[in-house]
Amino acid sequence: MATIKVKFRPSTVADHEGTVYYQIMHERKVKVLLSECQVFPSEWDEKRSLVVIDRHRNERRHIVKSVRECIRRDVDRLTRIIGRLDRAGIVYTPEDVIDEFERYADQYTLFNFMQNIIIRLRQNGKTRTAETYTATLNSFRKFLDTYDTGQLSRLPNNDLMLDALNSDVLEAYQAWHQNRGVAPNTISFYIRILRAVYNRAVEDEIIENHNPFRHVYTGVDKTVKRALPLAIIKKIKRLDLSNSPTLDYARDMFMLSFMLRGMSFIDMAFLRKIDLAEGYIIYRRRKTGQQLTIEWTRDMQHLLDKYPENITPYLLPIIRRPDADERSTYRNTAYNINHSLKKIAPMVGVTVPLTLYVARHSWASVAKAQGIPISVISEGMGHDSETTTRIYLASLDTSVVDRANSLILKALK
Repeated sequence: MATIKVKFRPSTVADHEGTVYYQIMHERKVKVLLSECQVFPSEWDEKRSLVVIDRHRNERRHIVKSVRECIRRDVDRLTRIIGRLDRAGIVYTPEDVIDEFERYADQYTLFNFMQNIIIRLRQNGKTRTAETYTATLNSFRKFLDTYDTGQLSRLPNNDLMLDALNSDVLEAYQAWHQNRGVAPNTISFYIRILRAVYNRAVEDEIIENHNPFRHVYTGVDKTVKRALPLAIIKKIKRLDLSNSPTLDYARDMFMLSFMLRGMSFIDMAFLRKIDLAEGYIIYRRRKTGQQLTIEWTRDMQHLLDKYPENITPYLLPIIRRPDADERSTYRNTAYNINHSLKKIAPMVGVTVPLTLYVARHSWASVAKAQGIPISVISEGMGHDSETTTRIYLASLDTSVVDRANSLILKALK
């Protein structure tokens, strides 16, 4: 097994910083790897091969701590590389160790690693998940543009090595969001994705798990309920919006989402005509892959009949052009609908932001108010775990859920 020694090479220029380097020895061969770490001779303890704080240069305390962290990460990388080579049972030299170290530095930056994950997600058809990873990556890039990671951690494009993602960086990232007024659940969402990326790197034995997420919040706070009572849903349904086709369309999509048991807008957008057969819609949720079956009612058909038949394979009038960028169309349409719903809200006395997602909350809330058993429709958006509700609904006898939906739609008339 190769060994690593941390050494110091003083500068040939008086009172200048020298360079920390690593001596890699294996089977009587020695190779030197220069680090990016530089300190003054007074900050190097030769006996212990350790960087120390010079009390006469106290203003460099922060830099010295950064150097220590840099050395720790370098030695950790080298140790892991040597361990992998030993476990592989192949013959290697100190040069091979250094080559692997340099390859690591090139491939395993946070940005590169996340980009590779995003590419694989898109290839596997997980477009929505890829989008959330991209949003997190863009957010973290903006943060690093403002965060001083220390002179030893800077990489091109302000990138960061995976093993440099420590508690200090994550706490600063959380604070950066808080100072910009970002909601706690949104911050937690970004941090949970970073944690998933970090855990994948640990699983791939790229880095060692130093548990950097222990001091940041990764939970989910209960949000203010966004459900509307049935009386308001009725008002929205009965609004005369014939003079404003844009608002009329937004209201119709909102009502369809409600009637379809709070179906998410992305699932509505990608419902295919072949998903409707013999009076039932059978589809898989794009978020979970779970199959759901919903009875197609006359009220749903009445709303659909207001619009020309879709010339695309999709059922609802959302993605209407065969040559359109479907993801962009879905996102833009959702944005426009939500913008219109905000104009509709004051018409029915609603003061909370009215969005498509309110329809999803409202169905669950109205179902509960109608006395439908929790076993049929758990509190849904009112429970801590929306995932549990989705799984439970998918496993119930469809006829039971359809009877629940029938009660809601009858109450709506």
